[in-house]
Amino acid sequence: MRDPYTVLGVPRDASDKDIKSAYRKLAKALHPDQNPDNKSAHAKFAEVTAAYDFLSDKTKRGQYDRGEIDADGNPKFAGFGGFDGAGMRGGRGSAGAGGFSAEDILKEFMSGFGGGRRSAGANPFAGTAGGASWDPFTASTSSTGRSAKGEDVTVNLAVTLEDAHQGASVPVTLPTGKTVSVKLPHPLEEGQQIRLRGQGKPSPLGGQAGDALVTVKFARHKQFRREGNDLRVDVPITLYEAVLGAKVRVPTLSGTVELNLPPGVDTAKALRLKGKGLFGKGDLYVNLRVVLPEGGDPDLESLMRFWRDQKPYKVRD
Repeated sequence: MRDPYTVLGVPRDASDKDIKSAYRKLAKALHPDQNPDNKSAHAKFAEVTAAYDFLSDKTKRGQYDRGEIDADGNPKFAGFGGFDGAGMRGGRGSAGAGGFSAEDILKEFMSGFGGGRRSAGANPFAGTAGGASWDPFTASTSSTGRSAKGEDVTVNLAVTLEDAHQGASVPVTLPTGKTVSVKLPHPLEEGQQIRLRGQGKPSPLGGQAGDALVTVKFARHKQFRREGNDLRVDVPITLYEAVLGAKVRVPTLSGTVELNLPPGVDTAKALRLKGKGLFGKGDLYVNLRVVLPEGGDPDLESLMRFWRDQKPYKVRD
């Protein structure tokens, strides 16, 4: 990954709030739903999401700022204990101080260990059979000397409003074909990423498996329309309910509730049910829709003609 600060377009001293704001702006513009046929936008969306995930981890961000790890989370080469580079090849130091790279240092060690008796490509830091070995590029000790992490995989997951509202556990099918259960964060944000550690591709060198990065979006709902944490729903009522008033049942994400309609209710204005939106943070707005009887009705038509002629009123300018 490129420098995560560059990817998000923020300075290194950016606050958590600034980083989140930059990510949300980019994610909104690059989201696959907004760019269904733009593969470049899909790739950029994955990149900004990975950058945000990286900088949101305070431990990783601190290590990256101090130069301890790179943008992929891999430890940076920092030399070997007891050697500072000054004693090698006439005192040449690191690449930044004299053009002496990690590869050069490795070659130096390979030529000095065993008088050149090791075969080409052999790891001069490997221990005896079954023993531990030192990996100079990850600054770690392992039983095999092979600690490269496997590649991460990305997955898009559409969740229902009900599952998001309840913080439910939902199944996710990974590119490998494996299906795992994922507990949804509560509250959940559109475009939020969930990291499943060890569920990515296996390491080609026998190290730790990569992670699965699950990007969540809200699926279209057959009843509710989402506006942030607020919801809107259409509720049909009869003409006589609108005129005389009534009690009607209204669906919510937590079940149905009863709503009292006053006589002569104004159907042009939505009725608000406070706290009945998403996660209890938003409200539910009920839009009333008057539905006339199917096929028409002679008595109703006669009454409406009388009303039109004797008691006209205006609803439009």
